Amino acid sequence: MEKPQTASRELFEKEALPLLDELYASAVRMTKQPQAAEDLISEVYTRAWKSFHQFEPGTNLRAWLYKILTNTYINHYRSKQRQPYLVELDKPDTHDDGSAGDLYDRIVGASPGLFDNPDALLANRILDQDLKKSIETLPDEFRMAVILSDVQNFSYQEIADILEIPIGTVRSRIFRGRRLLQKILWTQAVEAGIVPANPIKGPTL
Repeated sequence: MEKPQTASRELFEKEALPLLDELYASAVRMTKQPQAAEDLISEVYTRAWKSFHQFEPGTNLRAWLYKILTNTYINHYRSKQRQPYLVELDKPDTHDDGSAGDLYDRIVGASPGLFDNPDALLANRILDQDLKKSIETLPDEFRMAVILSDVQNFSYQEIADILEIPIGTVRSRIFRGRRLLQKILWTQAVEAGIVPANPIKGPTL
């Protein structure tokens, strides 16, 4: 008869280890340093194994591991890094001419009909790698929310559970994080030829 400890270890190795590379990639985006990410993931998996008896089979193991990842990062690693720059959450973004607007409006205005759904920009393969690199420049709170949403595809409710914050805060952080990426993404869109560099009725940057 198989011992419970052996069965648990086999289950942990079967279910948790395949997520190692994905979690490491997220850890790199959080810490911005490969060595720190390795240390973080090592601690995450150590904590996960020690508390694996608390995991309820049949529930979302991936979300459970991400919760350990974010909590470990916030509690043990973020304080060691430089404090992120502050952002005024309620201040609307504006173009240099003072007019309000966002990336989606600019993309659609410059190239009508380019995307049936403007959200497709965030998933566009041409911008994917540059987007992920740009995400690393965001302040911690925004970066983690955007990573979980736009890179790892968790729902808002799952992100709220992982970060242990209200779903309204999740929406706000993702919205603000995306807005902070707008000028960078616009430049990348122009350089990639997705939108014309000098559209007749393009945005004023």
